[in-house]
Amino acid sequence: MPSQPLPIDPRPYPPIEHYALISDCESTALVGRHGAIDWCCMPTMDADPCFGRLLDWRAGGYCRVAPAPGPQVRCSREYVHGTMVLATRFDTPEGSVRLHDFFVMQGDPAHHDERDHLARLARCERGRVCLQVEVAPRFDFGAIVPRLAGAGPGRWFAWGGNKGLLMHCNRPLVRDTSRASLVAEVELEAGQTLDLSLHFVRPEDIALRMQHPPRSPELAPALQRTLAWWAAWEQGACRPPHSDALTRRSALVLKALCFERTGAIAAAATTSLPEAPGGDRNWDYRFSWLRDSVLAVAALQALGFRREADRFRAFIERSAAGSARQLQLMVGLDGRRRLTEETLPLQGWRGASPVRIGNAAARQTQLDVYGSLLELAWLSHDGREPIEPAYWEFLVEAVDVACTRWREPDHGIWEMRDAPAHFVHSKAMCWVAIDRGMRLAERRDLAAPLARWAAARDAVRAAIDRHGVCQRRGAFCQAFGEDRPDAALLLLPQFGYVAYSDPRMRRTVDWVTQELGREGLVRRYRRPDGLRGTEGAFLPCTFWLATCLARQGRLGAARAAYRTAAAAANDLGLFAEEALPDGSALLGNFPQALTHLAQIGARLALDDALDVALDDAPGAAPDDAPAFSAARAAPPRQRAAPAGPARWR
Repeated sequence: MPSQPLPIDPRPYPPIEHYALISDCESTALVGRHGAIDWCCMPTMDADPCFGRLLDWRAGGYCRVAPAPGPQVRCSREYVHGTMVLATRFDTPEGSVRLHDFFVMQGDPAHHDERDHLARLARCERGRVCLQVEVAPRFDFGAIVPRLAGAGPGRWFAWGGNKGLLMHCNRPLVRDTSRASLVAEVELEAGQTLDLSLHFVRPEDIALRMQHPPRSPELAPALQRTLAWWAAWEQGACRPPHSDALTRRSALVLKALCFERTGAIAAAATTSLPEAPGGDRNWDYRFSWLRDSVLAVAALQALGFRREADRFRAFIERSAAGSARQLQLMVGLDGRRRLTEETLPLQGWRGASPVRIGNAAARQTQLDVYGSLLELAWLSHDGREPIEPAYWEFLVEAVDVACTRWREPDHGIWEMRDAPAHFVHSKAMCWVAIDRGMRLAERRDLAAPLARWAAARDAVRAAIDRHGVCQRRGAFCQAFGEDRPDAALLLLPQFGYVAYSDPRMRRTVDWVTQELGREGLVRRYRRPDGLRGTEGAFLPCTFWLATCLARQGRLGAARAAYRTAAAAANDLGLFAEEALPDGSALLGNFPQALTHLAQIGARLALDDALDVALDDAPGAAPDDAPAFSAARAAPPRQRAAPAGPARWR
C-alpha cells in the first residue's frame, strides 16, 4: 500500500527514514521523498558517489525530479510489489504525477545483462503538473565539478577524474553555468511522460560515444522488464516466498546489497551516516564483513535463496588469503584487502563529522572471524557439495589458528577502538570454529587432528565457564571477569554454543533486557570504547532479543520486542543500523543488511515458536521475561512496518 500522503519538505538533510533504496545488485542509489537522488554510487556500491549531497548539501551532487515544493503538494510512495522499483506519487491542486525510479534489470533472473543504467520515468496521471528537473553530478565526493557537454537533442555528457555520466532526456535540458547543472521545467498533461536516463561511462570512452551516440532508451519497456526481473528472482526461491511483507522486503534488500559480479554482500549502501546525532561515530559500511555476510547467508538459505548463499561462499574461498593466519574480517566488494581509512573535508549529514571512507577496523584482531568462516563452510557443505582438498587444508589451518589464538584478547564483534579485551562472544566463536571443523571432518571422513581439536574445544568452554559467567548474576558477561552485559551474547544459542533454554542463557536475556533495554529497544553494550559520546539503540540487537525470547517460549515478550523493532522501519519497510531509543528517527548507515537479516531470523523464530505453542497448548512455557527499564506504550510517531499475518500479532 502507498504511504500516507505528506508535504514535500524542501529543507536540507532530510531524515534518514525519508530515503528509499534502489539497486541493480552492483550500483545503489537513495531516493528521497522530495524527489531527489541524494546518494548514488556507480559503477559499484563502494565507488565514490556521482550524487552525494547526503553527506554535504553544498558540495555533493543530486538529481531531482519533482514539482516545486509548496503547502498543497503531497507525496506518497511505495515499492512496486515484490521489486526494488520505487513508485512516488506527487499530488498538486492541478494534477498528479507518478515517478518510477529504478536501475534497469533484464536477462536471466539469476543475474542480469545490463549494468549502470539509472532510470527516472514520470507519467502524468491526472490534470496538468509542472515538474522541476535538476541534474547536478559531482564526482570524488564533491571534489570534482565535472565538465558538461551536449551530444545531441536531449543528450549530455558529464565527466571528470575517472568518472563520467551519459544522460538522456526526452525533454530539453539547459545548462545552468552558475550551478554547473542541467535544469528544465517540464509541463506534463495526462498521459505524457518525462524519461530521464543516466548511464555510467568511463571518461576514456566518451569521445567514441560522442561520435557514435546510442539511441535514447525507451523507459516504459525497460520498466516492465525490470519488474519482471525482480518478480522472477523472488519466485525463483526453492520454497515459496514468506507471506509476511516485511520479511519479503528484507530479503529483497539483502539481494539488492549482494554484489552480483563477485557474490560479496555489502553491509550497507552508505558511509558516515552517524550512530548518534551530530556525533563522530561515523563509519564506511560499503564493504563485505565475513561475520555479517555469514548471518545473511543463513537468513537467505532459510527463505530458500540458495544461489546467493553459494555465491558468497565462493567469494570467500577466492578472496580469503592463501593462509588462514592472514584472514581479514572485511574486504572490498571486489575482494581487495586494503581499506585504508580516510577523513574527507565534508560537512557530514546534519553536521555529523568526520566523514570517513575506508575502515580501519579491517586491520583489527577479531577472533570471531574463524567461527564465521567455519560456520559458512558448515552451512555450505553440510551434505550438499564436496569439499575441495585445497579448501579443506585452508579450513584445517583456520581451526588450528582458532585452537591457539582463542587465548588472546581482541577488539570483539563491536570493533572497539580502545584496548583489546577477552570478549566472551569472541571466545565462543572460536569454540564454534573448532566444533564445526570437527563436525565436517567426522561427517565427511576428512583427515583432521580430532583429538587435539577436541581438547582445545573443551579448554575454550572451560575458560568461558570459569571466567565468562558473572558469578553474581549467573549469566554470561561481556568479557572475562567483568560485570557487564553484551547484546552480542544473544547470538550464542544461534551458533549452538549454548541452548536457548540453558538457565545461564535465560538470565543473560534478562540481564540484557534490564540493563541495555530502553523504551523497548536494545543497545549493544555499556563500556568505554575509545570514542566520544554514546550511540543509539542497535536495531539488530532488539531482533536478536526477540529471537531468544521466542526460542525460550516467552512469546508475549518476544512479540513485544519484535513489534518495537519492526516499528522502527520506515514506511517502505527499510531499516537503518540504529534508531533513537524512543524509535522516533533512524540513525547510522542505511539500509543495513545486519538489521534486515536479524528481522528475518526473529520472524522465523516467532513463527516456529507459535507452531510449538499451538502444538503444546494449553501447557505453553510461561512468559516470565522482565520488562524493559522504561517500556513505552507506543512509538511517539507511527512508522509501522508493513503488516504480516495476524496469527501472532
